[in-house]
Amino acid sequence: MKRFLSLFGHKPELTQAQAARLAAWKAMPPPKLDTDFAASRYVVVDVETSGLNLARDRLIAIGAVAVSDGEIHLADSMEIVVQQQRVSDHDNILIHGIGGTAQAEGVPPAEAMLTFLEYLGRSPLIAFHVTFDKTMIDRALKAGLGLAFKHPWSDLAYVAPALYPELASSKHSLDDWMGRFGISNYARHSALADALSTAELMLALRERMRARHVGNFRNLVHLEKAQRMTNWAG
Repeated sequence: MKRFLSLFGHKPELTQAQAARLAAWKAMPPPKLDTDFAASRYVVVDVETSGLNLARDRLIAIGAVAVSDGEIHLADSMEIVVQQQRVSDHDNILIHGIGGTAQAEGVPPAEAMLTFLEYLGRSPLIAFHVTFDKTMIDRALKAGLGLAFKHPWSDLAYVAPALYPELASSKHSLDDWMGRFGISNYARHSALADALSTAELMLALRERMRARHVGNFRNLVHLEKAQRMTNWAG
């Protein structure tokens, strides 16, 4: 049994109420990916972590902003700090500004991840450089709730250059694209502030999206995949 647990990890122990909340989320209908952006809700996310190592570092905070019916709704946003058993180092704290006390007194992992799921519902997810955000969120959901998170994502790090190929060689980071569209950020490296800037970038891309007939999330994913293939072929 010990060998089995070492291979597959300990199953998290949820309270009856937490298990019921997780079951309710699982019972929700799947995302509607063909609904026009002007009539749908999607969620833009960003994370802060203890470092940049995907295999070793830990999720510290999630920031999320919903875009509904083609508009950013600040009232429909969330930021949550996940409680840490071990506070991240001083240099890391200087980047995201979440101090040791805030980390130690954060929301317990299972409760934090349930709160995130309930806020998300089944809305599709958007981020800039999805691999990092997705890996950290997936691992936290698995560790905190035992959930294998299968959810649609789209990556603006590929969508933006697909829509603006003339800028693809010079624009790589979120800061690059923010500068191109004059997007400000009230607290760079805050999860919520960066999620908001990413949401603003999504809206800034709409004119080119309309010109390319990218009107829903499924179209967006197809565009992203095509750009990934272009990058791979190049």
